[in-house]
Amino acid sequence: MTEQEMITLALRHYENFPVGSFFIPRSKREAIHLIYAFARTADDLADEGTMAPEERIAKLDEMMLTLRSAVEQGTENPFYSKLAAAIKRHELALHPFEALISAFKQDATNPIYETYDDILAYCKKSANPVGKIMLQLFKFANVGSLRYSDFVCTALQLTNFLQDISVDTRRNRFYISKADLALCKVSFDDLRTTENTDNVRILIKINFKRARRAFLDGKGLFYMVPKPLRFELRLIWHGGMRILEKIEMQEFDTRHHRPTLNAWDKLVVLVRSYFS
Repeated sequence: MTEQEMITLALRHYENFPVGSFFIPRSKREAIHLIYAFARTADDLADEGTMAPEERIAKLDEMMLTLRSAVEQGTENPFYSKLAAAIKRHELALHPFEALISAFKQDATNPIYETYDDILAYCKKSANPVGKIMLQLFKFANVGSLRYSDFVCTALQLTNFLQDISVDTRRNRFYISKADLALCKVSFDDLRTTENTDNVRILIKINFKRARRAFLDGKGLFYMVPKPLRFELRLIWHGGMRILEKIEMQEFDTRHHRPTLNAWDKLVVLVRSYFS
């Protein structure tokens, strides 16, 4: 796959939220597209196809080794060469990339999460590093901004879990803890089928409230980030909140209908972002 094909594929995957849109300065936009292409390619390695878990993990390790080598020694690979140049130009740390790869390796084994805290620990690796990279890119990574960013990134990840239940369960992957399942008297099989509808809705509603709370806890980031990033952040935040609204409108049943943002929803998000 060529560099441009990787980037195009990555951008198509992000249906809910803008990824390096034209609201971002051109000087940052290419770096964002390269970073998301790397993350999306790694995510697909963990999810797609019929590879055994060990093979997926090996390929993910190879991606990280290739990136580190490209940064430290250079490479003839066009994509990794450009990504490494962007990392060095913008003085980005590699540990958020390592955290992302670690999360995707975890996905490859389809783990069962015992508690909600285990879900949050996964989000710290799978989502929060993206916020750290963005703040580093804009030279605005500090204790306060990173704290709010973690809330927003976790909220986006939790929302995606609820949105993608029908997709994830087909892969035998569950991002709802055993403790929550037991509390609501729901089984993993219930999530795969149309059974136990009332209890599943209660389960989804509990996690819906957690995601919304995380969005609200992170809203302070609006007032901290530099202006070039502010509107993009508002689009992302309102996009996630709009998905939650749609989940609520369909009475917390995402097993039968996966909520997405249509043209009207995107207009709503744009207007809300402008006036917020």
